[in-house]
Amino acid sequence: MTVQVGTELTPEDVAAVAREEATVEIPETVRERVRASRERVSSVVEQDDAVYGINTGFGELVTERIPRDDLADLQHNLVRSHASGQGEELGREEVRALLVTRLHALALGYSGVRESVVDTLAAMVNRGVHPVVRTHGSLGASGDLAPLAHLALVLIGEGEATVDGERLAGEAALRAAEREPLSLAPKEGLALINGTQLTAGLAALAVVDAEGLLDVADAAGALTTEVGMGTTVTSSEAIAGVRPHEGHGVSAANVRRLTADSEIVESHRNCDRVQDAYSLRCLPQVHGAVRDAVAHLREAVETELNSATDNPLIFDADTVESRASQTESAAVVSGGNFHGAPLAHRLDYAANAVTDLAAMSERRVDRLLNPNVQESHLSPFLAGESGVESGLMIAQYTAASLVSDCRAHGSPGVDNVPVSGGQEDHVSMSATSAVHARQVLEQARRVVAIELLCSAEAAEYVDDSLAHGVGTAALYDGVRDVVDPLDGDRSLDGDIDAIAARIRSGDLRDRVAATLDDGFAD
Repeated sequence: MTVQVGTELTPEDVAAVAREEATVEIPETVRERVRASRERVSSVVEQDDAVYGINTGFGELVTERIPRDDLADLQHNLVRSHASGQGEELGREEVRALLVTRLHALALGYSGVRESVVDTLAAMVNRGVHPVVRTHGSLGASGDLAPLAHLALVLIGEGEATVDGERLAGEAALRAAEREPLSLAPKEGLALINGTQLTAGLAALAVVDAEGLLDVADAAGALTTEVGMGTTVTSSEAIAGVRPHEGHGVSAANVRRLTADSEIVESHRNCDRVQDAYSLRCLPQVHGAVRDAVAHLREAVETELNSATDNPLIFDADTVESRASQTESAAVVSGGNFHGAPLAHRLDYAANAVTDLAAMSERRVDRLLNPNVQESHLSPFLAGESGVESGLMIAQYTAASLVSDCRAHGSPGVDNVPVSGGQEDHVSMSATSAVHARQVLEQARRVVAIELLCSAEAAEYVDDSLAHGVGTAALYDGVRDVVDPLDGDRSLDGDIDAIAARIRSGDLRDRVAATLDDGFAD
């Protein structure tokens, strides 16, 4: 697969580059736009007026005018000084997401970089040159400065990068991609580090992962409802139709598709129980609300991926008001498109919603294991020999711990620490929001894996003459591919890992979707 940058980038494109070794290419029309933007910067340099990002200092030092002979040093020093990140190094897929989103943003033609800059970034993606980037350091305004500076160091032959698993100095890594270190021209250092690309890249991966997890969570809830002798009437079209939130309708449709032709559900349709507990009965409402939150995040991510978030931005002089710094052909406009609030707030919202998804999943786990509330056909904690064995008791403890960890991540997007001598007095913490959202997704994925471990085990207590639904049967088989039924107490960590890995890879979702007439609802 090849992704064209500078045109239209989707979260799926980012995931393809990050995870599936998709390459990138730069269409000629995009190259023309990049060249035109660079010519505008050159005209401003020749005019020699004071213009932020080209011949002034940065942040609080904006009033410092830089002589023309020092402009290259200005850009190189900017990159070096801002490469001050800390914490764990980003993983391979995260760095590749950062690379492709940075390349795409520069290729939009509002940053004024030379064609050689975008070519070098494209070569790094295609040849697997992955800069060593630390997780922490971005405030989400002015964009993701520190992480992007670590990326930019490699372009000038400094810093470090991994190539085929080997850690190399920046210059040696570039040579592996048959590129030479760049000497940055005016504006290029700032263009390379100013933008929301770490936030946007991680958020794109989060959207793809969250949407996949939601389908598996619907399936897990459907299987729990089935083997726990609950009713699927609560997922009826009639109920969803009189409260038509879009996500509710999707999750309700999924439960109906998954449990179609279920003899287990039919076996107790006329039982004397009036209502199920909320964790079963309200699945479409809660899962649906999470879907709506993730859809809201997708909308922002799709916009952000295709936005110019540099500062200052380079325009044709005819397109902006006269007060901007400009020549006859170019205008350099300072603004705040680097501020990560549009992503930070939606990332926090989505992360909190996914936390609720995990919380409801954990409650369904309890209903399968807890002898005080579980159905009479189930053994306490699904233990073969209750008392002597603990069965899956501690799996619910782990789920509870993971949910608590999700809740502890909070909402970094409402935090603020002024920097740069007060010039940058309100920041977004959007990169922290993105990192936390991905951590919440990982923990939620493991809670859903625990629910699948327990619901598959509960299925062993159901009359084996009764068939599962078309989707829940495939789900049960998918779990049993990697985890055997209990034949006594055993360590469960590997079981949970194995199921979580099948969720993460998409294999489990795809297996179930293939059995449904119209796949999962959308």
